[in-house]
Amino acid sequence: MVKDGLISRSPVRVFENAINGGLHAGEIGLIAAAAGIGKTSVLVQIALDKLLQGKKVIHISFTQDHDYVVAWYEDIFDQFIKRKNVENERELKEEIIRNRMLLNFNQEGVTTDIIRKSLKAMIIEGGYKAEAIIIDGFDFSIANRERIATLKEFAKELGFYVWYSCSVKDGNYDKKNIPNEIKDFEDCIDVVIDLEAKGDCVSLYLVKNHGKYLHEYEPLRLDPKTLLILE
Repeated sequence: MVKDGLISRSPVRVFENAINGGLHAGEIGLIAAAAGIGKTSVLVQIALDKLLQGKKVIHISFTQDHDYVVAWYEDIFDQFIKRKNVENERELKEEIIRNRMLLNFNQEGVTTDIIRKSLKAMIIEGGYKAEAIIIDGFDFSIANRERIATLKEFAKELGFYVWYSCSVKDGNYDKKNIPNEIKDFEDCIDVVIDLEAKGDCVSLYLVKNHGKYLHEYEPLRLDPKTLLILE
């Protein structure tokens, strides 16, 4: 199977169709779940799908070092191609590496301005025109509306969208199934996906879709062993 087949038959196509074709420049999406359910795996699969399309992705991690994030990408890519008859595995891996930038930040002392300057240096000054920014492990307890709104405005200005992970503690959701961690700036978040462990798999629920509150099950699940999106 060549790259075009991997892209067109990716389960991420179903995921994007459920949210009106995916995120667009200036929009923010959120993958919410308790710890260990599969948030990072979903984010990496979204990123890999874009990388295979030749799009550039910047992955920002607040909890894992560079080598650990690289291992996530390599493991998920290897698991993914085991399902396919891939003809050009080596070339695909090289393309992914070329189009992916990894950054690590500490939670304490890192402001929106610092992140914005780093992104601006890469995207504008460095010519690294990223379409997607992945932010994993950010502690929303230290966030506020101004911080998220500023990033949203900046994303629209530079032409990228953002996917966050959000760790939810002890079922801490409101009546609309929105994590209480983001209640002060929930209006800034365009799409919210909730991962829930159901029996022998993890199900994806579309909680918010561009202003509409649904909590509808999507025809997508995660394999409990590999954490890959099942087709």
